[in-house]
Amino acid sequence: MLIAGRYRLLDLVGRGGMGRVWRARDEMLHREVAVKEIVPPTWLADRERNELRSRTLREARAAARLNHPAVVRLYDVVAVDGSPWIVMEYVPSRTLQDVVDTEGPLEPARAARIGLAVLDALRAAHRAGVLHRDIKPQNVLVAHDGRVMLTDFGLATFDGATA
Repeated sequence: MLIAGRYRLLDLVGRGGMGRVWRARDEMLHREVAVKEIVPPTWLADRERNELRSRTLREARAAARLNHPAVVRLYDVVAVDGSPWIVMEYVPSRTLQDVVDTEGPLEPARAARIGLAVLDALRAAHRAGVLHRDIKPQNVLVAHDGRVMLTDFGLATFDGATA
């Protein structure tokens, strides 16, 4: 499936309560990206669906304010059938939750390194006027190359926001 005439969906790499994340290929720039598809539950009322769309745009605006090595970069927002899809940096990784679930408790030094990376990302976000509001192991990525990155700014607020 080709999104916005540019992003070819390849593999489903994540799923949450309100959406899916796909590994995709940016056909224009010839690079892998992550594309977050918003999938509202069918039982949501129109007002709630509109709020979800607004929240998605807030997430994109919040993430777009950040440029930090421990924060997943936002590249684009495209509309598909009236719903926004967020195009982000693709980070081959596992969530911190997946790491703990498969490996058990982390060694103290590793836990400290991950915690410091998240703290660094939060400091950068706060300097940019962004408050994440949803820090949890599912929103911390442990990349295959060792980087630790914060993602999912879906509940974030930022200076100048109207909501």
